[in-house]
Amino acid sequence: MEGVSAAPVPQPRARTAGPAPGGAPDSAGSRRSLAAALLLGSAGATVVLLASGQTWASGEAATGGGALPLTAEGRDVTGLPAALAVVSLAALVALFAVRGAGRRIVAALLALSGLGAGIGAWAGAVDRAALDEEAARTTGDASAAIEALTHTAWPYVTAAGGLLILLAGLLALRYGSRWPAMSGKYERDGSPRPRRAPRTAPDPERPEELWKALDRGEDPTREG
Repeated sequence: MEGVSAAPVPQPRARTAGPAPGGAPDSAGSRRSLAAALLLGSAGATVVLLASGQTWASGEAATGGGALPLTAEGRDVTGLPAALAVVSLAALVALFAVRGAGRRIVAALLALSGLGAGIGAWAGAVDRAALDEEAARTTGDASAAIEALTHTAWPYVTAAGGLLILLAGLLALRYGSRWPAMSGKYERDGSPRPRRAPRTAPDPERPEELWKALDRGEDPTREG
């Protein structure tokens, strides 16, 4: 048939994924970052605390009767990593008690705690002062020194725990503004709270109600 033209039929466009209405953050991504920060921070603090109690160095102190074997734990070498691990645990809890600028400050404290714990452990991996002091105390000779000094891998394990804490702090700095606060479940949207129903006068047909009113110091004969 002449004079008939086929008009193009509009095809539906594929909808691209965009932000949630109102600019709401991705709740699934927030939950993942929150879970990752909690896991990294708590695991890192646990590793630091446990590894700090292990033997970091060992050696021998020369005595008149031979060589005296000595060992030094991480806390003997440096108490900084364990102390900062405790600070990081407190910071993890405090992240949910504050918002805004306060949360960023706590997140920065968490990151710095991990960094300090890692640096302290790394520096302690080659330290010999703790064993020298132990040798002087044990032998009674202030000039006594450690011989055959060896170090274990525990300082590096401690440093790895500090790195985990640092990563948790960086996650909190990046995504912490999206996380809920501890007081969030107690907040309201501005709507008035439901008022409690007024207390009615006790039913004289129920003696137990009269006794309850007397216990409360009320006059059961007065009508509300």
